[in-house]
Amino acid sequence: MLFSVGPAVLSTSTGGDNAPFVTYETLQSEEEEALSVNMAASVLCRRTVSVSFRVSSCKHAFSPGGFLLQTACYNPKPLRLNLKDPYIPEKDSENTPEWQKSAKYDRKLFGRYGSASGIDPASLWPSHAELDKIIAEENEWHPPLEVMLKNIETREKEEAEKRREKEKIIAANMAKMPKMVADWRREKREAKQKQKEEKARREKLLAEARERFGSTMDPRSPKFLEMVAEIEKEEKKKKKLLKRRQREEQTAGAGPTPAAPS
Repeated sequence: MLFSVGPAVLSTSTGGDNAPFVTYETLQSEEEEALSVNMAASVLCRRTVSVSFRVSSCKHAFSPGGFLLQTACYNPKPLRLNLKDPYIPEKDSENTPEWQKSAKYDRKLFGRYGSASGIDPASLWPSHAELDKIIAEENEWHPPLEVMLKNIETREKEEAEKRREKEKIIAANMAKMPKMVADWRREKREAKQKQKEEKARREKLLAEARERFGSTMDPRSPKFLEMVAEIEKEEKKKKKLLKRRQREEQTAGAGPTPAAPS
């Protein structure tokens, strides 16, 4: 046997013209192919098992056999209704609660046990007073169609009357609007004029105080306030004298009243 090793090549020869010739690259490629085939087969087997498990579970859940199995395993609670020995409370006993002695509980017993309850069905009907009360409640909460239409018509009339009254008030106020706007503008002018006069009077007082005391004074100082009080007092005296003179002039201009003829 002859082995010849070339660059990245392993040669094997047994003699003869038809001797096998295998390289290292061929062996490596065959091993990689076999490994990839094994991995693919493993993954395919796992996916097949999971899919088959899911399908089998779904078939079990939606199959008639599964529904029958669930129905067979269902265990309902037993009924509390005892038709052989029904519970009928003794109304004359002190141990019986008051709510079991009422007519409402009698209706419940008769509806549950029927004639076995020993209750007379005629006693379950409402009395005349209860019937009148039921009729009154029915008329109040569920009136006939004619009454409902009449109530709707009355409510619409009341709303229309309220709307007309409101429109009258609005029209009257709109008619007064020009006079109200004029009064408002006049009041604004008067307020501005009064503010100007007050400002001019204050400046005049400050100038007079500066002339009297020789320096600018604080309007809040006691001296300034005393001066303002004196000036106001003098102005009041002047106004009184002016009014007296006007009254005397009016009296002198009218002259003596003529005597009445006898």
